[in-house]
Amino acid sequence: MERLYEANPFLTSFDAVVESCIPSKKGYDIILTETAFYPEGGGQPYDAGTLGPVRVLEVHSRDGRVVHTCDGPLEAGTAVSGEINWERRFDLMQQHSGEHIVSGMAHAKWGCDNVGFHLGSDVVTIDLNVLLTPEQLQELEEDVNRYLWEDHPIAIAYPSPQELEAIDYRSKKELTGQVRIVTFPGADCCACCGTHVRSSGQIGLVKLLSMEKFREGVRIQLVCGGRALRYFSALQAQNAQVSHLLSAKVMETGSAVERLMEETAALKARCAAMEDARFAHLAEEYRGEGDMLLFEEGLSPDSLRRLCDALLHTREGRVACFSGTEEAGYKYAIGQLGGDLRSLTKTMNQALNGRGGGKPDFVQGSVRASQAEIRNFFNQ
Repeated sequence: MERLYEANPFLTSFDAVVESCIPSKKGYDIILTETAFYPEGGGQPYDAGTLGPVRVLEVHSRDGRVVHTCDGPLEAGTAVSGEINWERRFDLMQQHSGEHIVSGMAHAKWGCDNVGFHLGSDVVTIDLNVLLTPEQLQELEEDVNRYLWEDHPIAIAYPSPQELEAIDYRSKKELTGQVRIVTFPGADCCACCGTHVRSSGQIGLVKLLSMEKFREGVRIQLVCGGRALRYFSALQAQNAQVSHLLSAKVMETGSAVERLMEETAALKARCAAMEDARFAHLAEEYRGEGDMLLFEEGLSPDSLRRLCDALLHTREGRVACFSGTEEAGYKYAIGQLGGDLRSLTKTMNQALNGRGGGKPDFVQGSVRASQAEIRNFFNQ
């Protein structure tokens, strides 16, 4: 079977003859005399598209043949026209080519080996076995994009075994048989079966989104080409909305959010102080002995905890505080100094469709029950 994508990854349509069509769990497995559909492999997902009247759902390489899993059958011996989903293909070419340049340059600069590569539907991840600093990541991004702007041509070769021995190329494993070498001059030389752009300029842009420690090295997330454009467009739209809401210039939203957070923290502290004053007043109002059940509106779980704690200092017995609504359910905080609430909590959660727990003498959680049902439970 001739794999047309190897010679021309920009080929979007082709004609072939159906060699076989076998029903499978996911549809119909079709083998052609030749194909431009790339099968999943080397970290790159498979192509999508159509074969005549049927849709190509998946493409895999099995026993040296390319198998197209389709949503309908095609009769063996008939001619068929294939159409590649070009938008998907070119996106994968941009991402895969960008990954090569990033990995190759990181390897040349700091001796990093690419030990993991995943080309996802949203982002690309690269795992490198060397720890990098944020400054090195920024340097890498700048050098990669400068390489794109210089628009270097990409070379693909099938060297003989003797020629291959003289080539310094990246590969995650020992290779046998015919090896396909993809070279990004001055950036990377790698054994690869994937589809790539013709020159680095066709990638357009590489944006390194994040870096986190992963095993002994780092995991980098990135987007390339059209994905990078869509990423920045989404960021721009989001920042424009934040700018409008905060009445801040688009390049000053960070400082505006920081001011808003400071104001919010001050308001929260003031509200907490006012709540504590009210909780202290309630504690004095309900000073006494015996178990107690109290409902208070509009309290957060932390406020509910502080209310229960305040009451425990003026009462002897169990204190159960609830806050919420019939529709959304109720949060609870229950305490008893020196007590053991584990059995009560378990029974209550079962009876009132609740969940939660904590220390033997203080528990928090929530229930999905009405106020009447809660009162009935504690009045038993």
